[in-house]
Amino acid sequence: MTRSVNDLLEVIQKSDLKKSNNLFQKNIELGIDAWEIHNSLFPVAQQVLNPPYINPHLPKMYRIYRELVQYLENDDIPSLVNLEICEYTRRKKLKIPPKIVLTSSPVSFTDIQTAIDNNDLEKTAALLYQLSISGDIRTVARKLLLIGSGYLDDSLGHSVSCTAFILLEMIERKDQELWPALITLSNYFCKGNFTTNPKLKLQKVSENKTDAMLQAVSGLGIVNLHHTITRYAIERVRTLLTPEEFAHMINSWIDFMGEKQTEPITLKRKPMKTVDKYSQFYDIFSRLEVEPTVECLAGMLTTSTGRQRIGRFLIKGLCDLYQGDYDPHYLTGLGSVLWVINSYWHEGSIVTSAVYQYLDYFFKHLI
Repeated sequence: MTRSVNDLLEVIQKSDLKKSNNLFQKNIELGIDAWEIHNSLFPVAQQVLNPPYINPHLPKMYRIYRELVQYLENDDIPSLVNLEICEYTRRKKLKIPPKIVLTSSPVSFTDIQTAIDNNDLEKTAALLYQLSISGDIRTVARKLLLIGSGYLDDSLGHSVSCTAFILLEMIERKDQELWPALITLSNYFCKGNFTTNPKLKLQKVSENKTDAMLQAVSGLGIVNLHHTITRYAIERVRTLLTPEEFAHMINSWIDFMGEKQTEPITLKRKPMKTVDKYSQFYDIFSRLEVEPTVECLAGMLTTSTGRQRIGRFLIKGLCDLYQGDYDPHYLTGLGSVLWVINSYWHEGSIVTSAVYQYLDYFFKHLI
């Protein structure tokens, strides 16, 4: 890591927005790759808070950037990373205590649950660290996800969705020290008092797998948006779970949605002719009108090239509308809707409803 990138991390931690903007631009002018700058942000990203909420929205967002960047061209990436740096800089940070290394005695997950129940953040993190470095990091992830699945109603799904993305980044970033991420997770689990192992819900899922997804993307507002985000997170950690545990996660998610009615969105007009240029899309998108934007995107769904274009256009539009203050759900919700588009592109009612649900939230809160 270069000295200038180290300086950038320091000013982000100090919440000095003017200096962080200047240093980022300086790094870009020096030819430092914007995505490499993103990768260097791992330790500081884990510290970013979003009061009054206890949910680690920003560390979760950090991981989702890894998915968003796949839609972009190289020249697009600096704008996305600049947005990210501004959001990290302007927010309060969690103080990361010095790493504690315990004795070599075996650690059980019951010990970790007891530490959480005692609201002992540092001991929780130390026990998680000891269990993780013993080579059992995927077991740590599985057990935290299963505990989180018992608190979906209490946490609006975040006990799984935030946990999932932080764990994924932690597992994959073998170049990084685990301690900051484990402090973040420990802080969250202690504040939420997420301690109890739920009984696995193994009832048979509906034969029509699209029914629950259509239920998730139905309805507007933050609660309904979280139904979609939670399902997205569960899919992303599928490989960490046994088939029975994954079924339990899906059933917990279905219970979380409750008796919500399925109300797919029907467009009043036919999809527009495919838009090839970003400038054409942005002219529509920047008016902050949901239905015309959905109509504009609907014509691109049927090909992989079109779906790639949808992702790029939405991410670029999000960056171009940025004025220095964003709700993190604008990014995490975008990650979820792009997953829906790529997974259910052949199910028009699901995709249309998901895009409408996301854009309605984004536009209403942006105005």
